Amino acid sequence: MSKRSTNDIENSQVEAVITKSPFNKLGQKYVSSKNEEDIGEFEDPWEDEFETESEEEIIENSELDSDEDAMEVEEEVEVEEDTEQVYLPGQELNKDEILEADQSTYVMLHSLNVKWPCLSFEILWDNLGDERKMFPVTAYIVAGTQADRPKNNELMVMKMSQLYKTQNDDNDSGKESDDSDDDDEALDEDPILESKSFKHYGGVNRVRVMPQRDCHIAASWADTGKVHIWNLDPLMKALDTSGFLISQKALKPLYTIESHSTEGFAMDWSGTVPGRLLTGDMHTNIYLTTKSQSTFKADREPFVGHTSSVEDLQWSPIETNVFASASADQTIRIWDIRGKKKHALCIKAHENDVNVISWNRKMDYLLASGSDDGVISIWDLRTFVNNHETPKPVANFKWHSAPITSIEWHPTEESVLGVSGSDDQISIWDLSVEHDTEENSHKIFGKDGTEVPSQLMFVHQGQNDIKEIHWHPQIPGCMISTAETGFNIFKTVSI
Repeated sequence: MSKRSTNDIENSQVEAVITKSPFNKLGQKYVSSKNEEDIGEFEDPWEDEFETESEEEIIENSELDSDEDAMEVEEEVEVEEDTEQVYLPGQELNKDEILEADQSTYVMLHSLNVKWPCLSFEILWDNLGDERKMFPVTAYIVAGTQADRPKNNELMVMKMSQLYKTQNDDNDSGKESDDSDDDDEALDEDPILESKSFKHYGGVNRVRVMPQRDCHIAASWADTGKVHIWNLDPLMKALDTSGFLISQKALKPLYTIESHSTEGFAMDWSGTVPGRLLTGDMHTNIYLTTKSQSTFKADREPFVGHTSSVEDLQWSPIETNVFASASADQTIRIWDIRGKKKHALCIKAHENDVNVISWNRKMDYLLASGSDDGVISIWDLRTFVNNHETPKPVANFKWHSAPITSIEWHPTEESVLGVSGSDDQISIWDLSVEHDTEENSHKIFGKDGTEVPSQLMFVHQGQNDIKEIHWHPQIPGCMISTAETGFNIFKTVSI
């Protein structure tokens, strides 16, 4: 991921201003108009374009002196409407064509610029309630930076608040709202970003947080080859409590894992046993770290079996001793930590590197994987019976045209899957949708003849070099993504 030069980041609060839904034209980078010394800000791509009445062209009724003139105006409007087309990713644009987001397809959409790109982040549990559907919403995340120098990196906790619904400027002006509350939830108010951070030597390859709700313990994979474990509670309290001071001791890691001989990306906390952490590196090794009463303890003997870099790890959502691993050796392996440091099952899952995997929390026999050639595969783990028969995926999708960078099942909808790729797309899928071979009227085809899969619900664009996505566990349908160009937080009408 490319670096962007700027001044040192200060451990401070930043209030950001936006006047419209901050989504720029697709395919363009977001450009910040604020001083780069700030941690980050929400964007206002519309600037003052729609806010200055003096700039608007007003047509007086008296100018329409005849029915003939009125007809000419109507014809002009019709011509403009005919120029709007639906865009499919990969479709080439003409010289005079641009892409614009259809605001009516979003319930909420906000963009956030940060000083340094973040390869990885995680959404933090909060005490604001589950199944939140009222706006504005608030979200907390932890993210790690990729700065120009190792000493300039940080592990940041960010609080995004006052996030209102997206205003849909395309709505008919004469159409009345079905619910007066909708107007209040889509007020043109300023979102607020606040941030507190730890100094983190080295770029942050990946961040993962313990899934247990009673604490905020995070692990960061540094490009120095070390894994640091942090207590985020002091930073959370500082964001929520005016005048709260963070002690110098609280700014240091709780523990540092030094078992690895090189850097890595794979990492996952157990959801069934608090404090169990798996980390995998580029030299094929996987290590287990466990929490004791007062500290953590890292194993010195690795799980061995992969022949190339370990790219991702996932604990079983129900089996306390079982986990899965994905590797650049094109395999997915299932392990039992009670074994002799050797995998129990192994399958060749893809024809290229297996970059990411996600274990379904609602249907624990489903595993999703994404590869370097853009293929998404869905696996039924009940077919992983032995090493003599190669199971086949229950579903395969080749929609993305570049490597899959992130994949995650929806936390409450067992058939919904989110995927991001290096082709600057985030695709949202509903695997419960069945393809009707007899019904052809609703099929959509690209110019190259490629059919849009029936299970594809939504495609989100507008970011460059998307690295990671996560569903918010407490705000249904809300997704956050990180890319070279910053963060997006959005909720579509589809999910």
